[in-house]
Order: sequence, then C-alpha cells, then structure tokens
Amino acid sequence: MGNIFVIIISSMLVSNVVLSQFLGICPFLGVSKQVSTAVGMGAAVTFVITIASAITWPIYYFLLEPRGLDLTYLQTIVFILVIAALVQFVEMVLKKFMPSLHASLGVYLPLITTNCAVLGVALNNITNGYNFIESVVCGLFTALGFLLSITILAGIRERIEYNDVPHSFKGTPIVLVTACLMAIAFCGFAGLV
Repeated sequence: MGNIFVIIISSMLVSNVVLSQFLGICPFLGVSKQVSTAVGMGAAVTFVITIASAITWPIYYFLLEPRGLDLTYLQTIVFILVIAALVQFVEMVLKKFMPSLHASLGVYLPLITTNCAVLGVALNNITNGYNFIESVVCGLFTALGFLLSITILAGIRERIEYNDVPHSFKGTPIVLVTACLMAIAFCGFAGLV
C-alpha cells in the first residue's frame, strides 16, 4: 500500500507530466484559455491515459513480451494504435453527448492521439516495471496531475487577461512565464517522496 501512495504523490505532484517531464505541452498551452475548456480537455486526457494504461499493460506482457515471440520492439506502434482508438472513442462520445465541449476543444481533441504524455505514461509504466494495479494508478494520477496543472494555468490566464501586462509580454510570453513559475512551484513537492 505504501508503494501505491508513493506512486500517487509522485505521479500527480512531484513528477507532474507537464511541469516536470514537459510532456503534453501543446494542449497545456493551447486549451488553457478558459477553465471550462481546460477541465473538459483534462477530463478527456484523464480518461484516455487511465484506459490506455489499463490496456497497454496486458498487451505488452501477454502479447508482446512472451518468450519465443519477443515482439517488444513493436510496443510504441501498438501503444499508439491503442491510444488512437481510445481518442476516437472519446471524440465520438463528446460529439454525441457534449457538442459544445467538442466544438470548443476543436483541433486539440484529435491531438490527444499524438499527445506525448499519453504515450509517455504507457511507456513509463513498462519501463518502471509496474504491475497492473500500479500502472492503472500511475496512469490515473498522472492524468489528474495534468488536469490539475491545466486547470490552474487556465484560472491564472483568465485573471491575467484583465491585468495590465506590458506589451512585450502580452499573449504567449506571459503564458510561458506563468507556466515556468508553476513548474518552479511544483518543484516544492519534490521533498514529499
């Protein structure tokens, strides 16, 4: 149980996928203009990363790794195919049940397929030697860390919009400075584990 707690804290705060590993920067910066769309993107990424972690672990250990076959060199291609199928499923569900969120996410929703955070979590689960439960927990809390960081950035960006920012810092520069300060703040969690 102690190992699960370490994975939870490490995945969500200490090794935050965006602020420490710098994976998934494109949706992090692109969809964080409003809290509502940031939460929608974070929820979609949470679903995809968690399910991808649950599906890629047995695929790797039961299909790719068994002795005699050793198809582990195909793991990246197979994992990308699994992630692409999950993203298509999420896109269909959002289009059917939440058309306004689907429209507001725009091009960033299909980009979850190529979001390196999703693939990175699946590959890290294998590299770290996690068992199935640890992989799913790591996937879930890594995704919740993504949700937390994108929501915080969106909240800050909404407030920055009404502030008097110097002309040279307007737009992307102030967002990058904000993301850097968030990354520095998350470094404070390093002593937890």
